[in-house]
Amino acid sequence: MPDKNKTERRSSDRFPIEREVRYRILSKRDAVETGLGRTVNMSSSGVLFTTEQALSPGRRLEVAVSWPAQLDAKCPLKLVARGKVVRCPEGQAAIEIQQYEFRTAGANSLRS
Repeated sequence: MPDKNKTERRSSDRFPIEREVRYRILSKRDAVETGLGRTVNMSSSGVLFTTEQALSPGRRLEVAVSWPAQLDAKCPLKLVARGKVVRCPEGQAAIEIQQYEFRTAGANSLRS
């Protein structure tokens, strides 16, 4: 039986959290590519989510994830994270989080 410490390369535990996610490709070009998906799992250092289009490793993204907790039990929150795509299984993308913050969100909105 393989030793988990030898086979597992991730430094953070992954949690199977399924939430709505909006993503946008960060680019110096004027045209901004965006998409919708759902998280598959999350950790403190990364997010795996479904995508509407193929994303390339190395691309910089911003993702906005609807957060299950509310501020003061009444104000919806979203997690906004920036990072780079590290792998792209078919129909999915995994990003390494480089920067993140929690923001308040409208009741039906994930807009930045």
